[in-house]
Amino acid sequence: MADFDSIPITRALLSVSDKTGLIELGRFLVGHGVELVSTGGTAAALRDGGLDVKDVSDVTGFPEMMDGRVKTLHPTIHGGILARRNNAGDLESMAAHGIPAIDLIVINLYPFEETVAKGADYDTCVENIDIGGPAMIRAAAKNHPFVSVVTDTGDYDALKQEMDGEQTSDKGATGLEFRKTLAASAYARTAAYDSAISGWFADTLGTPFPDRVTVSGKLSQTLRYGENPHQQAAFYLDPTHPRPGVGMAEQIQGKELSFNNLNDTDAAFELVSEFSQPAVAIIKHANPCGVATGDDLLATYLRALSCDPVSAFGGIIACNRVLEGPMAEEIAKLFVEVVIAPEISDDARKILSAKKNVRVLATGAMASADTAGMTVRTLAGGFLLQGRDQGHIGPEDLKVVTKRQPTDDQIKDLLFAFTICKHVKSNAIVYAKDGATVGIGAGQMSRVDSSRIAAWKAQEGAQAAGEAQTRAIGSVVASDAFFPFADGLLAAAEAGAEAIIQPGGSIRDEDVIKALNEAFVTFGDFLPEQLFLTLDTGNKDPNQVGAEVFQFIKGQAEGVSNSMPDFIE
Repeated sequence: MADFDSIPITRALLSVSDKTGLIELGRFLVGHGVELVSTGGTAAALRDGGLDVKDVSDVTGFPEMMDGRVKTLHPTIHGGILARRNNAGDLESMAAHGIPAIDLIVINLYPFEETVAKGADYDTCVENIDIGGPAMIRAAAKNHPFVSVVTDTGDYDALKQEMDGEQTSDKGATGLEFRKTLAASAYARTAAYDSAISGWFADTLGTPFPDRVTVSGKLSQTLRYGENPHQQAAFYLDPTHPRPGVGMAEQIQGKELSFNNLNDTDAAFELVSEFSQPAVAIIKHANPCGVATGDDLLATYLRALSCDPVSAFGGIIACNRVLEGPMAEEIAKLFVEVVIAPEISDDARKILSAKKNVRVLATGAMASADTAGMTVRTLAGGFLLQGRDQGHIGPEDLKVVTKRQPTDDQIKDLLFAFTICKHVKSNAIVYAKDGATVGIGAGQMSRVDSSRIAAWKAQEGAQAAGEAQTRAIGSVVASDAFFPFADGLLAAAEAGAEAIIQPGGSIRDEDVIKALNEAFVTFGDFLPEQLFLTLDTGNKDPNQVGAEVFQFIKGQAEGVSNSMPDFIE
């Protein structure tokens, strides 16, 4: 193989859908004495650029036919690509059948992924499935010891540098290592292309989990490291499912995004995408430390920040409206890693530019929480595939099974808190009041501990704001899963919450509801509806409330007749 390390380019076949850089590349090749062979629209574009081109039909002796479906699928073309230059039999066949050697293939495929993304109809999508292109790409990649194959316009400059002799001593030629690199890229491209087609067919047929499934992506960024400094990492885009967010965003300023930045920023933007009204989320380690909704974005941001101002330090801030100057001024007072919004006003850009390390991203649009899709999680020896969490509930989905009915305002807060729970690591407990979180407990092994942490955060937030009592008083609580025992609910009661929403499903639901209804609450039981708990504690000390409730329920369980606390309706 050493004798064929450097292969001069004498003939090139070009057939591209994306004409970016085509004329410049054609002129470069002609300048190196390369004969150009091309098809249809590519040949026309090259001629319009003043270049001499030989049509594929002149090489094969057959015209393009069947609306262009058949043009390069011919032994003369594939023989010229696949012939081994050091194989006597191949060379004899080429001579006998008048097959010219083709040293370079430049092909990018019919835009199938883009066509699907635009929502084209079935027949249009099928017509944008390339056949001849992948066949030539695979042939050239297989014969990479002798043939160069370019499938990405981004590789044109590298090809020019190679042929200019910047990496080898031979001008007008390519080296073996370069051809290997091109071949690897070529096979990755055809694999991704076929993956997009098979995925589209599965979607069309309503088969979310076909017998075979592939995952493909386009390298967007090689990261400095992964979740930890010793881990390698990279960020890939999925061209088959473009979605507004961190992957599609324009980075206006700031340092390079890290693995954790990307993960947290995605979590933040997906959260605010849940709401139609103005919303702000502050994320740390993929968990929200403050979320709020409201009519005024600046006031909404300040309410989100006040939930847990300590944890917000070094966090990610996302909003679902244009980020204007007044909010940018407040953000600039805090150390943050990333700010992401659909748009960033000129005033906001100027203000944030003083914080040069802050990464500022504009997505151009909001993502839809209703968009279908799949999420992937790798395991040892395989991966889990599941549909995107599109779960939503409204007032009509709720079943109140307690004596006391929640108010309209409480229902709004309950639905708000339950939506936030969707984006908190389990066990997840969210305290909320007036459209803002006041305490969040995330990721604990015990639901009781998450409830206690959320209550503690509500107390801390109040202290930081100089308020006399915990913000949990008069709040509502959401849980991402059922309370299997009453202890988590007691923690909420102790904190001063007035209503709870949770999914049911515990084998002890009936016992818990009975005990709590008899003791002090109005409680909802459901599957899949939601569940409420309401108290009328007034201004009583929350610690005293919890103690009295606990003693009463303990007595009920032990058969002791205790007096019902006077604050229970």
